[in-house]
Amino acid sequence: MTDAMNNCELHGYGLTNLKLVERPTPKPGPNELLVRVHAVSLNYQDKAIVEGKLLADQLPMPLIPVADAAGIVAGVGPGVTRFREGDRVTSHLFSRWLDGEPGPNEGDYCFGGPLPGGLADYMTIHEDSAVEAPASLSDAEAATLPTAALTAWFALVDRGGLQAGQSVLVQGTGGVSLFAVQLASAHGARVIVTSSSDEKLARVKALGATDVINYAKEPNWQDAVSQLTSGRGVDHVLDVVGGGSLNRSIQAARVGGHVAVIGFLEGQKANIDLVPLLYRQTRIQGIAVGHRKSFEGMNRFIEAHEVKPVIDSTYAFSDAMRAFEHLSRGGFGKVVIAVSA
Repeated sequence: MTDAMNNCELHGYGLTNLKLVERPTPKPGPNELLVRVHAVSLNYQDKAIVEGKLLADQLPMPLIPVADAAGIVAGVGPGVTRFREGDRVTSHLFSRWLDGEPGPNEGDYCFGGPLPGGLADYMTIHEDSAVEAPASLSDAEAATLPTAALTAWFALVDRGGLQAGQSVLVQGTGGVSLFAVQLASAHGARVIVTSSSDEKLARVKALGATDVINYAKEPNWQDAVSQLTSGRGVDHVLDVVGGGSLNRSIQAARVGGHVAVIGFLEGQKANIDLVPLLYRQTRIQGIAVGHRKSFEGMNRFIEAHEVKPVIDSTYAFSDAMRAFEHLSRGGFGKVVIAVSA
């Protein structure tokens, strides 16, 4: 450990304001860990924060962005009992949400905004906010878990009560969606995936999807879901689209089914047709990642079932801007930045 470290800092909104600077290496305070960051993975909230589309004018500048990080404990502050030097850990987005229902201000304690994130040689994490990395995964793979994997797990398992033999509809092939396919398949569920790309649909079948629907060819995809399930509908829908498409998700779910809303690609507002919602008695659940206890349970499952995250591309620390540009273009799997070896 040196007295100086490199940070990738945001000095204003927009990618051109992402600067590599040298700062003193922080010292862990009481109950804090000093983590040598080995890898981070990017999520769309990181992109939105950098572009000023999320939490605009509410963030301290300069800001170290990116919420999801994995690395090794390089030092511990006074009073630390949960970890020791040499342990492999990841960050946890909602750093104070440890279990139970979320508090009213969990968003005030998110890594990568407003708290400093992981796009740096070192970061400090309160020991209660750190999660042991699965031994079966590399640092790059572990860095993909805190947001995308936990969102899928929390939606399906903690909030949805997913059981073997149930059916799950997954929209798209983004990071959360791919984890949902892998985790639901490992649970023994039937997994139906929608996408406009036949090539991506072929790839999700290799990850465990049992049925696929190209919504560009079948725009009334909810009818295709009904046909695949003999008119019953699916037990769970992972809705990443939002907007008016939420009505299609309700129609695709079985009577009494569960729709987990995790995104708003089509829009942040939805005009819901209440009659189908009422008569089908659909349970709609908003999902914003999950708590630490759920994260730890997911990690045990990942190890037991040998789930391997899908990584699209890995960039060097010095190429962080290119990594964000890659995220904007899209891909198949997570975009990772290797911060240090």
